[in-house]
Amino acid sequence: MPVDDAPQDEEARETYNFPPGAYGLVYRAEVPDHGIRDAEDPESNETGPGEEEDPQENTEPQASEPKPYRYEIKVMKWGLIPFWTKRAPDYSSMMRTINCRDDSLIENKGMWNTMKQKKRCLVVAQGFYEWLKKGPGGKERIPYFVKRKDGNLMCFAGLWDCAQYEGSGEKLYTYTIITTDSNKQLNFLHDRMPVILNPGTDEVKMWLDPTRNKWSRELQSLLKPYEGELEFYPVDPAVGKVGNNSPSFIVPVDSKENKKNIANFFSGANKKHVKADSTKVETEPEETRPTIDHDGSENNAPLPIPPISVKETQGQKRLAADAPEESPANKQTKLSSPPAKLSTPVKTAGSKTPRSATSNKGMALKTSPTKKIEPGTQRITNFFTK
Repeated sequence: MPVDDAPQDEEARETYNFPPGAYGLVYRAEVPDHGIRDAEDPESNETGPGEEEDPQENTEPQASEPKPYRYEIKVMKWGLIPFWTKRAPDYSSMMRTINCRDDSLIENKGMWNTMKQKKRCLVVAQGFYEWLKKGPGGKERIPYFVKRKDGNLMCFAGLWDCAQYEGSGEKLYTYTIITTDSNKQLNFLHDRMPVILNPGTDEVKMWLDPTRNKWSRELQSLLKPYEGELEFYPVDPAVGKVGNNSPSFIVPVDSKENKKNIANFFSGANKKHVKADSTKVETEPEETRPTIDHDGSENNAPLPIPPISVKETQGQKRLAADAPEESPANKQTKLSSPPAKLSTPVKTAGSKTPRSATSNKGMALKTSPTKKIEPGTQRITNFFTK
């Protein structure tokens, strides 16, 4: 997968707790903010929610030779804000658009109509978190980290958009992650999961092709449960607090306990055994956001991780790519991507509460420019040039 442009290393960083509103890495074709048509038009006639696009829009003659499009990695905010938005939405409104259900894209209407046809992308992540509900009423929630068994980064199918608020000279780029039915491996955790695509395949080329500016059955058929092998295991419950951030969040709980037991045995220390969940998690020095208990519902607070993690609605899933955003007034934090240059669930409109296929999705992307980049992080650009 070619990468013609990518953010600077200081613009993004790896994070192990990625909530909605954080900034993650998105891979897409370089196109105008309104997308492209059969023949590019300098003006945009995008439609709002529930409106049909002009049937004459794509009747213009095509150019004699197809235009070669460039592809880029761009830092965008998780929680899609439609282009027609004039004022910054509140947090609860943004939570409704962190995920997009695949079945909501079947008909050519609704708020996703323009984005699905002209603004498709991949959200890059190391994995995602999902919570297993146990005990009476599902009050006990155990976080699981999910990643590819082959160790490669995950590429979630997503949609992006660009909005500019009234009185503001700045553009805001945002994205949502598409979710589908869970596969057999993960259905014990949740009934939804992000759509995961394999880099370098014909399916990905089709999904990212900007000239395919009309929704089709072929595109819809790409939105299906992941057929490859996944690895998943319980992790430290401390990831349930938004202000926490530690590499230990993607380490299996059992593995950490075994290491401690072996160390204590050889050191001859007579100290009492410390449980894995009592491990102290240090926060970044510049992190001013207080920690908040996460109850597992999408309406409260999502939990993401390293390169990228996502969240939907009722089953909290989080991206592990970015650090939480501090405040609109402060400088926007950006995800950290391992590379210098590269080659992260939806709510249904209806009476039922939407479920999130990415409540605690673990991601290891680059997010905030203020955080120090640790050595040894694999570059995302290297991943895309494979």
